[in-house]
Amino acid sequence: MMDRICLQLQLTKTKIPEDISPKKTEDEEHGLRITCGSTVLQIAAKPPTMNYQKVMDSDEGVKEWTGNIRRWGFCFVDGCPATSIGTQSLIERIAFIRTTHYGGFWRFTSDLSTKDSAYTQLALGAHNDNTYFTDPAGLQTFHLLSHINGGGGASLLVDGFRAANILREESPEAFRTLCHTKIRGHSSGNEGIAIMPDRAFPVITVESDADWRRSEVTQIRWNNDDRAAMTGLDSRAIADFYAAARKWVEILRRPHSEYWVQLQPGTALTFDNWRVLHGRSAFTGEREMCGAYTNMDDFISRWKTLHFSKEDILNAV
Repeated sequence: MMDRICLQLQLTKTKIPEDISPKKTEDEEHGLRITCGSTVLQIAAKPPTMNYQKVMDSDEGVKEWTGNIRRWGFCFVDGCPATSIGTQSLIERIAFIRTTHYGGFWRFTSDLSTKDSAYTQLALGAHNDNTYFTDPAGLQTFHLLSHINGGGGASLLVDGFRAANILREESPEAFRTLCHTKIRGHSSGNEGIAIMPDRAFPVITVESDADWRRSEVTQIRWNNDDRAAMTGLDSRAIADFYAAARKWVEILRRPHSEYWVQLQPGTALTFDNWRVLHGRSAFTGEREMCGAYTNMDDFISRWKTLHFSKEDILNAV
């Protein structure tokens, strides 16, 4: 089993102020929450993790798995066979696999067989997938099947909801800009493919635009590499967007925001693509990954039916 000592905050002691002291400590299921003034450091001695066989053998296992994803934004599954069929069977315990222009269940290496930076050995900054779709995939699952003759390729996760709330606290105007300025993504690198959403969307979606100062964050759409030209915006709006985006990226790159983990064969990772941004460090050698997308509506349906009675669900309609 891989060693996951903490949320790999990449925070050295020399970066901690000398006068810092805990304001409050709270025990949690997966670790310790330490509040230092307005800064919350969640140090997880054991990130949310499920056993593969428990998920495969019972709906109770799927209930716990989906519950972890809803609470934390991600969950590992240990003991997964390092095969395509084993990984696909795991994903389908939640719902059917979403098919896109990348296919359904995918298995890939850094051979640029698909014209996308994910199919290279390059480092990838924190981003959400499918910002070029009107309805981005809700979940994404990764499983590293093998990595030989090289190293690197650590996976990066960033809680976008937490980052957005930090932005709202530190720079309300930047938060408002990313909630109200609508931009488009695109996927046009492959022959015969020219995908753009039917309309522009903001980077940060909240439940109520009118009450953006307090409204709950519900979706993040951030992928600088897939961002289309900002047509239809005047020069002031574009300048405001870039100023807000610089602050946003600075928060995403803070050591307290970044969780780095080295994936290993036998451990699958599933995360909420509407909440959690992902990336990776550059790598060398030959690496093979597999995985798939799951629709958000189908994930939520599975989570609801496992956690609530039919009566409760219908009463909430």
